[in-house]
Amino acid sequence: MMDQMFLDDDELKSMTKRVQRAAQAKMLRSMGIAFKHRADGTLAVLRAHVEKEFGAGKDGQAKVKEFVPNWGGLNA
Repeated sequence: MMDQMFLDDDELKSMTKRVQRAAQAKMLRSMGIAFKHRADGTLAVLRAHVEKEFGAGKDGQAKVKEFVPNWGGLNA
């Protein structure tokens, strides 16, 4: 569900392509995604952090950065 603060178990499995918690944590670390371990062993991943890291805007669509060449670099 998209209005939740944290990713759910299915979203974590989809994102990491891993089922075991330790493997999910390792994959999240390699992707630069911050997470916390809950007391029950599950992982807490903020949806907003994932969206920010992957460049999604408030409407859920990925932001596309316009390419602007550094023409000043040609004079060097």
